[in-house]
Amino acid sequence: MGSENLRRDITEEFKKWKDNPKHKCLLVRGARQVGKTFAIERFCEKEYDSFIEINFLESPSMKKIFSGNLDAKTIKTNISLYIPGSRFISGKTCLFLDEIQECPEAITALKFLEKEKDFDVITSGSMLGIDYKRPTSYPVGSIQYLDMFSLNFREFLSAAGIADDIIDELKGYYDSRSTVPWAIHDKMMEYLRLYMIIGGMPEVVSLYFETDSLAEADKKVRDILNDYRYDIAHYASADVKIKAESCYFSLSRQLSKENHKFMYSNVEKGGTARKYGSSIDWLEGAYLIKKIYNLSGYDIPLSSKRIDDNFRVYPTDIGLLMGMYDRSIKELILHPDGEKLNSMIKGGLYEAAVADMLIKNGHDDIYFRKDEASSFEIEFFIENEGSAVPIEVKSGRSRSKSLDNILKRDEISYGYKLIDGNIGTSEKKITLPLYMAMFI
Repeated sequence: MGSENLRRDITEEFKKWKDNPKHKCLLVRGARQVGKTFAIERFCEKEYDSFIEINFLESPSMKKIFSGNLDAKTIKTNISLYIPGSRFISGKTCLFLDEIQECPEAITALKFLEKEKDFDVITSGSMLGIDYKRPTSYPVGSIQYLDMFSLNFREFLSAAGIADDIIDELKGYYDSRSTVPWAIHDKMMEYLRLYMIIGGMPEVVSLYFETDSLAEADKKVRDILNDYRYDIAHYASADVKIKAESCYFSLSRQLSKENHKFMYSNVEKGGTARKYGSSIDWLEGAYLIKKIYNLSGYDIPLSSKRIDDNFRVYPTDIGLLMGMYDRSIKELILHPDGEKLNSMIKGGLYEAAVADMLIKNGHDDIYFRKDEASSFEIEFFIENEGSAVPIEVKSGRSRSKSLDNILKRDEISYGYKLIDGNIGTSEKKITLPLYMAMFI
């Protein structure tokens, strides 16, 4: 299975965009190597009679197309000159500008191309959340944004050959809160542990299911991490790059602590927010991490209760986090064996796996609650229908004192407890297997 053959859920979002008669230029944002180009190419080849692609990273000379006037007519003429054989068929053409961050003038041109209704425009790029090459005239109001991540757990199951009707059956158990047959449950926990150590990067997933080799998959993960080192060095400004790399590769240490609050001192002895804060923001803008803030209360919107200087940091792909650990950790995750895996590390990794699923499910605002003065801790909070929803994560099946306490509050309608056991309900508490975070 090549990575281009992986099924991606984002294709449905592309279709919704195309079917909207008032659609704007589409800008697909995300980290490098999450499959943006393959997904867009496959969609355009299927949906349009004419597909014109420009990759500014592979073909820097194509920047000349946007070096003069930026009106649609001039750009169409320039494309015809620089790309022989390109055709603009009225209403049936898509222009795909890939790695657009390499050509700021092309970003500026989107506000003119958006007015051209004769053809569609999809753009894609990495590190676009950052001002490092932001053009002076940014096309505000001319773009629809769509964030893309590596494969989510459902897409991973599909790559593993799990049929849609099996996943639909699981969703049925989730909706009805009924017990999953144990044979299915045990197999799904195996797949979850496999997902944790492989992650969702398309090349890694494809390589594993082609070779059935964890060693080859692990090598590919480490290659991607090295590529990210290069990306940080290439794209980040001089005052940020070394600090951003240090912050990113400190995540394995941050999540191995009992308190997973991000500590600048774990990046460097004596490290401070003043020194490293902009680097964390850079990494989040690059879609490499997600900051999840501590809460001081549970009023809606939760953003009004976030504690800005108290946050945790999770990677946007669980497999890349696992690649920062020693290989032996992967074996202990895949084959759980008593107390050999430190409980703090195990807890942090399962939390990171749930964070991975919540992020990829489109939850832009995720929080947690940790009372430094007591043992009260809820790993995640999200909002749903005007209420705060607590999500407690247990790597085993231990009691959930914090969740039980918070569910006594009138303003909390229900909460989830995620465990390696089966489904159950008790008043406002809904207990789910860890893998069912993919449905939340």
